[in-house]
Amino acid sequence: MTSPKYDFRQFQDELTRLERKAEEQRPIKPLGKKAVAAQRIAMAREEFLTLRKRHELTVADVVAFFPEEEGITYLQELIAAAQVKPRRKRKV
Repeated sequence: MTSPKYDFRQFQDELTRLERKAEEQRPIKPLGKKAVAAQRIAMAREEFLTLRKRHELTVADVVAFFPEEEGITYLQELIAAAQVKPRRKRKV
C-alpha cells in the first residue's frame, strides 16, 4: 500500500499560509477596552438573535435572557420597528 506523499516542506507551506491568513484578519490597530467589550456584546447579541430565529423563541424568552434594561430596550426596538412611518415631505 502506498500512501500519498506529504512531506514536512508541504506542511510548513500550509502552516505559513494559515498564519498569513490569520494575520490579515487581525486588526492593525489594537482595540481599546471599551471597543473590545462592545464588540463582544455585539457578537453575543448577534448569536442570540440567530438562536432566537432558529428555535423560534418568544418575546418573553428574549426578555428573560437579557438584563432588565436591555430587555426593555429590545422591546422598545421591536415596537419602534413595527410602527415605522414613512417620512412626510416638506411643505414649501
